[in-house]
Amino acid sequence: MSNAKIWQRMTVKQIREGLKSTRTVLIPIGCTEQHGYHLSTDTDNHTAWQVCVRAAEQTGSFVAPLLPYTFSGGELPGTININLNVVSMMITEILRSLAFHGLQNLIITLGHGGSENLEAVRLGASHFVRDHACYADRRVAVHNFAELCDGFINMYTQKKDYHAGEFETALMLYWAPDDVYLDEMTTDRADILNMMRDNPDAYQVFSRPVDHPAVVQRVAQNPEIEVGVMGDPSLATVELGESLAKEAVDSLVELIRTMEAG
Repeated sequence: MSNAKIWQRMTVKQIREGLKSTRTVLIPIGCTEQHGYHLSTDTDNHTAWQVCVRAAEQTGSFVAPLLPYTFSGGELPGTININLNVVSMMITEILRSLAFHGLQNLIITLGHGGSENLEAVRLGASHFVRDHACYADRRVAVHNFAELCDGFINMYTQKKDYHAGEFETALMLYWAPDDVYLDEMTTDRADILNMMRDNPDAYQVFSRPVDHPAVVQRVAQNPEIEVGVMGDPSLATVELGESLAKEAVDSLVELIRTMEAG
């Protein structure tokens, strides 16, 4: 029997009993967005959920229901974008509600990065900490494996592999192989691919309806992007996925232990 306490599968009585053994909850935050032609739009949700559940199996922590709607910024079919202010407010309210039930260590675990989305999540966590003095004894953390794990950092900095490329394909081959369509694997033309590898935010184009610095810019996805892969998915292996998964889970378990000991 799993040691993880999966919130949405538990009854009132079971949650009450679970609170006697742990006051730690992991909050998986995903995103529904395109991942090229070879990965499903559920990719980031798989990652957030799997990392949380596997860490909870080792620590006995609660795992809150997955939030599958955040902000991608991309506009290819399948992507569901939620206003960044709403994302931030959702994070604040999820933390507040879990704190109300007595959870002490609240750990947001990201399956989707994205500079704008990460900023919104951290702002929501910060607002909870600042605006709810009655929960001053709560500890809140944002676990982003892209910043904490050497394997992922290497993918970003050395291989320029950001989205739907080698590392995400490898993870999905490891924990959701039925959602990987290797025969559909393709990328955008070379100049577009290189542009996005040089800068993952380069998928955006900016324009002003009036040429004046005071006029707010319009932001849209570059219309020349058709696939949206930022990396080389053909290099992905199950073995790499297993290694990266273990690193992400181990990092989260370490954070849990540190917060519980604090």
